[in-house]
Amino acid sequence: MKIATTRAVIATAAILLTAGTLTACSNGSGSSSSSTAGASTAQIGLLLPDSVTARYEAADKPFFEAKIKDLCSGCKVLYANADGDASKQQQQAESMLTQGVKVLVLDPFDGEAAASIVGEAKAKNVPVISYDRLINSPDSSYYISFDNEKVGQLQATALVDKLKKDGVASGAGILMVNGSPTDNNATLFKKGAHSVIDSSGYKVLAEYDTPGWDPAQAQNWVSGQITQFGSQIKGVYAANDGTGGGAIAALKAANVSPIPPVTGQDAELAGIQRILAGDQYMTVYKAIQPEAEKAAQLAIDLVNGKKPKGDTTVNTAGGAAIQSFLLTPVAVTTDNIESTVVKDEFYGSDSAAKICTADYKAACDKYGIK
Repeated sequence: MKIATTRAVIATAAILLTAGTLTACSNGSGSSSSSTAGASTAQIGLLLPDSVTARYEAADKPFFEAKIKDLCSGCKVLYANADGDASKQQQQAESMLTQGVKVLVLDPFDGEAAASIVGEAKAKNVPVISYDRLINSPDSSYYISFDNEKVGQLQATALVDKLKKDGVASGAGILMVNGSPTDNNATLFKKGAHSVIDSSGYKVLAEYDTPGWDPAQAQNWVSGQITQFGSQIKGVYAANDGTGGGAIAALKAANVSPIPPVTGQDAELAGIQRILAGDQYMTVYKAIQPEAEKAAQLAIDLVNGKKPKGDTTVNTAGGAAIQSFLLTPVAVTTDNIESTVVKDEFYGSDSAAKICTADYKAACDKYGIK
């Protein structure tokens, strides 16, 4: 399943309007449902869930802030990272609401606990955009993310196809290192992966929901499974590059050779370099820039009282239909690093140089990364 990608997976048109004595930045369709007073100097809250996932500080935050500035030069982004603590995220949200934010863009550490943030925001007439991870609340204004079941399907399909290509016999064993039990996305990744693995002929030896997506905990768990299953482990489904890196560290520490195929997600720089080194088999590239920019666009729309219709709806765990925008994920191996993360300048205009340091130059030359 290969899906073409471009840097602009979602078209996000930016139009700057000046209207009367109330200058406001806006785009999109829909009618105004509230006063837009102060829209041109609005504060917008951005709440991200953890520091162990590299993408948040390296990509989501700067892309979001840059787009807000582009759309509304007088607007200000208030930012906080929960560091993997739902209570801390609650406090951060309450602080932002006290400071008078007009919109909250919330990537919840715990999608259940974050419903209380949405409730408090609603009481203050502050709309909430559920960013990347779905909040279990009927009152979120929007949800923007990727097709997360498809992410799991891409990971598992790549793993199963690789095992078959390598001649690994049916009935051989796979470890599953899933994401955080508090993250709704992790549930969807796992569901998508099982939809492929369960009918593949390969056997899940054991699986683990990694608390907080912590690579160290993933590493510790995989170490225990190596002790228990040893050479029965022929592949590792890891839900993201961090947990994949933890699994690989455990395999190396146990002197497992060759390292079995290990999956990942997020196209972290370290993950791409592990793929080039032959330690990790694949990752899933999610074009974060259009995701962050779409969230910024929606935030500005909401500041201006506009409510554009989503491309689709996604149901929360409680059954509420949320207006949603879902982007397309792409499986990445050595074969298409150049045509995805490098072409899209995922790590900046010098993406190839950042990937192709001295240790990886030969591999970059081999796979045409330049």
